[in-house]
Amino acid sequence: MTRLTRADLDALPAYVPGRNVADLARDLGIAEAIKLASNEVPYGPLPGVVEAVTEAAREMHRYPDMGVLKLRDALAERFGVAAERVVTGCGSVALAEVLVKATCMPGDEVLYAWRSFEAYPIIAAGAGASSVRVPNLGDHGHDLGAMAAAITDRTRLIFVCNPNNPTGTALRRPELDRFLAAVPSDVLVVLDEAYRELVTDPAVPDGLATYGDRANIVVLRTMSKAWGLAGMRMGYLVAQPEVAAAVRKVLTPFSTSLVAQAAALAALAQEAEVVRRCALVTAERDRVTEALRKLAIDVPDSQANFVWLPLGDRSAAFGTACESRGVIVRPFQPDGVRVTIGTPEENDAFLAAAEAALAG
Repeated sequence: MTRLTRADLDALPAYVPGRNVADLARDLGIAEAIKLASNEVPYGPLPGVVEAVTEAAREMHRYPDMGVLKLRDALAERFGVAAERVVTGCGSVALAEVLVKATCMPGDEVLYAWRSFEAYPIIAAGAGASSVRVPNLGDHGHDLGAMAAAITDRTRLIFVCNPNNPTGTALRRPELDRFLAAVPSDVLVVLDEAYRELVTDPAVPDGLATYGDRANIVVLRTMSKAWGLAGMRMGYLVAQPEVAAAVRKVLTPFSTSLVAQAAALAALAQEAEVVRRCALVTAERDRVTEALRKLAIDVPDSQANFVWLPLGDRSAAFGTACESRGVIVRPFQPDGVRVTIGTPEENDAFLAAAEAALAG
């Protein structure tokens, strides 16, 4: 049979979403399962967002504003940057994909820590670029020294996930300063800050405020987490104008939908509520971390809305055991398990499932 697709994609793992809660509930014969496998915030849409989306939907027969002018202006004002530096897209992962497309030719290298965001190898392969994975340190954080040493004349883009998904670990300013000073000026560094709003450690720098004016820095963020727009797929980046302009050239036209633009604008008006909700999440994050440590799990400090259980070869079995008790978590066999912070009741259910899984 004649092959119609690229042979190299056979070895590429597909992105794996969290299991469907309705399917698990039906399989277990229970009323409702708990999903802590996708990094969502559990408190529903922000005030005014549903109304804004409903109103925008009346115009769904029209194309959205391709320039995303109102939203770009709002984001630019929020961060004190020129609107020409802001690019929006269908979630930050889509913008990460476009960044690779804008920087890499086949055979060029994309460098990142591993384990890190599971979409990075998929994104690199999609552009025909080569992935260079640098193993994390023993504390599950990026080994920036090894990453700097891994840069070659083929390196075109480096992803630095801070806080890191799925380990929750975060880089502090002195180590980031040293790393960025070692990166050649012709290599683009993408600071992937999808969880920035959940950071409570003051030593973890705001990438945009600290490094955003550098020519080879792009700061990538999302409204899927703290801003409650996971289902709307709303992300943005801030880069220097020439980089932003190149990204727009390869961005899928109209990829920031009409309703996503309306939802994002409404959400941005609710910053105080976002701060309140993030405080609830981080308080629960700390409680869950301490409870897991009492179960003899060496959970690293997290600066995101999830925790990392470095269970190694036991990861898949732990995930299956939690599912048998109606709680969906995210195993990354053979490294560990990521568990999203939910409501206090959901977290209690997880902790009970975790205790039973470890006892079994």
